[in-house]
Amino acid sequence: MRILYMGTPDFAVGALKALYDAGHEICGVFTQPDRPKGRGGKVLFPPVKEMALELGLDVYQPVKVKDEEYVSIIRELSPELIVVAAFGQILSKEILDIPKYGCVNIHASLLPKHRGASPIQQAVIDGDSESGITIMMMDEGLDTGDILIQKKVSIDEKETGGSLFDKLAVCGSELITEAVEILSSGDYELTPQGDDYSYAGIINKQRGSIDFSMDAESIERLIRGLNPWPSAYTKLNGKTLKIWEADVIYEETCKPYGMITDISQNGIIVTTGSNKLILREIQPEGKKRMSVKDYLNGARIEVGTMLG
Repeated sequence: MRILYMGTPDFAVGALKALYDAGHEICGVFTQPDRPKGRGGKVLFPPVKEMALELGLDVYQPVKVKDEEYVSIIRELSPELIVVAAFGQILSKEILDIPKYGCVNIHASLLPKHRGASPIQQAVIDGDSESGITIMMMDEGLDTGDILIQKKVSIDEKETGGSLFDKLAVCGSELITEAVEILSSGDYELTPQGDDYSYAGIINKQRGSIDFSMDAESIERLIRGLNPWPSAYTKLNGKTLKIWEADVIYEETCKPYGMITDISQNGIIVTTGSNKLILREIQPEGKKRMSVKDYLNGARIEVGTMLG
């Protein structure tokens, strides 16, 4: 099939490669513009662009894909199908109506649960037992289109946003090739999503600020869900302290939440709104990630210190 591919981050790389390897004709790749990253401001290619160039594919990087210039390019490319995976821009009805087989989206949740920008992190934060990939026929709404095919993925007890991201990226790359074959055959039925949905909004760095009045289980899930980005953090003596790994201790206390009540080589125990949290891996401001054991070799911290 003649496919126009639209995607930007690492999540979308595997699906592009899978479609290429399956022998489909990739008539073009749309991705976000190159942007500076890091402290040095070095301009980096989006991961999908890197893969597209490696495969020898034509790359287009619109600031606004809705602009008539790019709508005209899409018409000239004459795709039979447009495949979208974390592209980062909304397609107009004018674009959606171009391909013979329509436009499909590789969405990292079991729709209608977790529509929106951060379904992977939200699944971990919410304590879901499973997630998955939905291949959805796109319409003008935000992740509201009919479902073509889905595949479930289990969420492990200590799953992080990063590890679930990797699982779902692989799942998406496998499922999209199956979806294209289904569309080609014409032998399929679409499933409307209905109105019982949830929404996972954009996550920013401020989302990682830990509120120790929350219960320990919710904080522990937040830590895992925001690992590796944007990461969960608190303040220790006025400086940022990132928390990378923690466990729940089911033990109530009458002490104020956010107080360090015990310190050992095994971890730093902190009170919360319900039960306690033992911090296992942390990152002090300006330093690398380290175990609490390594941190205590070079730092002094006292019981009764308040975090936050």
